[in-house]
Amino acid sequence: MFVTTDRAKRARGVTALLVTPGTKGFSVGKHERKLGIHGSPTVALHFSDCEIPVENRLGEEGEGFKVAMKTLERSRPTIGAQAVGIAQAALDAAAGYAKERRAFEQPIASFQGIQFMLADMAIAVHASRLVVHHVAGLMDNGASSTAIEASIAKCFASDTAMKVTTDAVQILGGYGYTREFPVERYMRDAKITQIYEGTNQIQRVVIAGELLGKL
Repeated sequence: MFVTTDRAKRARGVTALLVTPGTKGFSVGKHERKLGIHGSPTVALHFSDCEIPVENRLGEEGEGFKVAMKTLERSRPTIGAQAVGIAQAALDAAAGYAKERRAFEQPIASFQGIQFMLADMAIAVHASRLVVHHVAGLMDNGASSTAIEASIAKCFASDTAMKVTTDAVQILGGYGYTREFPVERYMRDAKITQIYEGTNQIQRVVIAGELLGKL
């Protein structure tokens, strides 16, 4: 948990704490009903006169923001990887359907409009995979900072996932809008990748800040 221990210090007034189950005053609220990623539970956390011992502090007091930013630098590429997986699944489903679905006595995959959609989807998925692999390689090789690469990977791959899954639904037409086929789930699951670990608007702020030296 990241808490503000001194509002006057703004970011330097944030401290990271480890809160364990069973701590007096800490309770878990209701499970949220979400648009997608139903396999990952999300709940509200409640604190009432909750006292956390100093040994549960992560880092020093006031270092919480630094801890959070370093954590996000490592976790954002994993969201990019998640987005690539979702997008690839949607591309595979759309391509498979296009080869089977027939219209005007031929598979819809023979229509140039569908071919161009699938080609653009494949280009974006492949490019997203490469940027995720790039930042992962930098991390594996001990790069001291990967802030811009992490934000690029997360932002680009998640925007790709949203676009590719939406196009997959379009290719499947009415079937794509039903739960008989998986692409509607991919589209719902893709949306969160644009939001958590920092919205894609925040990623663009980070990228611009790194490029411009944070002015």
